[in-house]
Amino acid sequence: MATGKAQGVNVHSVNTVPLDSPWKWLAAGWSDLLRAPHVSLSFGVLFTAISLMLFFGLYFAGALSLMLPLAGGFLLLGPMIAVGLYETSRRLEANESVTLADMIAFSVRSPGQLAFMGVFLLIIYFVWLELAFLQFMLFLGPQSLQLENLLPSLLFTPSGIGLLVIGSLTGAVLALLVFAVTAVSIPLLMRREIDVVTASLTSIQAVARNPVTMLLWAALIAALMVFAFATFFLGLVFVFPLIGHASWHAYKSLIGPAPGD
Repeated sequence: MATGKAQGVNVHSVNTVPLDSPWKWLAAGWSDLLRAPHVSLSFGVLFTAISLMLFFGLYFAGALSLMLPLAGGFLLLGPMIAVGLYETSRRLEANESVTLADMIAFSVRSPGQLAFMGVFLLIIYFVWLELAFLQFMLFLGPQSLQLENLLPSLLFTPSGIGLLVIGSLTGAVLALLVFAVTAVSIPLLMRREIDVVTASLTSIQAVARNPVTMLLWAALIAALMVFAFATFFLGLVFVFPLIGHASWHAYKSLIGPAPGD
């Protein structure tokens, strides 16, 4: 069993979990959402509002085609934005009080390291946006930024098909990297006094030890987010808190218990 140390605190072993675990995590997440709808849906409404503001901002700027990479980038930042949902699930599990004010201002065990993780994810997000913009320019040119030119260029030209292939591969690589690093690292940083490197390596180890299960989990997250975006972001009201709560249960399932969890 692999373990790690940081600041004198043992990082518990990573568990091997059954293939159907992601479905159980989603069921537990849905239960949490129903138990604390005032908190869960507040996060969902906030995330939806941000998405809609970005959409209309790009619309009035005449660059609505950039909404696709921006939406994809939400998958990169989502684990960090969902920390309040992780705390909600933890408190529900411990039968502690759950209020919206508490979920906005709660203490974590490794605040500096958690902030460092947030900076890392923000950098990855901007790298993804820059890569997406460069790919648009290289394959389709400036006219691709106009919505009326986007679909015909993407679907009916060799350059557009090339962009779809290369862009999808680039996005998949970055998304899988972030997924592996953040699958359990952010809850770890919230609940234990460890450094960001140890938390990230533990998360990567959890994914490596359960490759099929975690690929299913990643696919379910992606499918839920696609559904949410396909509903003009309105599905995010429910999907975002559902994934956030379920991610806490994934952490609890994959990482051995420690005092205070």
